[in-house]
Amino acid sequence: MPSTADFLQYTQWSGIATIVFAVLTILAFLLKWGFRFRLVGTTGFMLVLTAGLFSLSLVPLSRTVIPGAVKYTLVYDNGSNQTVITTAPEITPTQLEATLRQAASNLYSPGRLGSGNNKQLTVRARTIIHSEPGLSVPVYLGQVNRALTSREDPEMAVEVYLDKFASLPKPTAS
Repeated sequence: MPSTADFLQYTQWSGIATIVFAVLTILAFLLKWGFRFRLVGTTGFMLVLTAGLFSLSLVPLSRTVIPGAVKYTLVYDNGSNQTVITTAPEITPTQLEATLRQAASNLYSPGRLGSGNNKQLTVRARTIIHSEPGLSVPVYLGQVNRALTSREDPEMAVEVYLDKFASLPKPTAS
């Protein structure tokens, strides 16, 4: 994943290209070239591209990595205070706890709003099991609640539903 320093470098090159296009546009208007209005559009596009790259150079694009966490997929997010992730059915309770902590950290955003008096982000973890051909059953394995008001939440509450792990398929030894 590109770092903020990489985006700053891209911004510099894009800024140079924007200046070149601006000079070409001015030259095209002075010499009345037929494609001068296309150069106006190109210069405007380069300005927008440079501004976007500059904004990406200011904000770090990093994800939290917690040891023991496994890959998950976000399947539901109401944009406010509820999300659902899915994991592989072969997950263990310790992996689930680490994955829930990682998902809660990665899904934090200062733009999320709580609804009513609920100022907690709830991330629920589920998996899909196939008890018989043609039948898929979602099984909720746990959840984590974290504060919506601060990035670091020392009081993050992780719940792992140990009774649900009995219904999961056992990993096969290869």
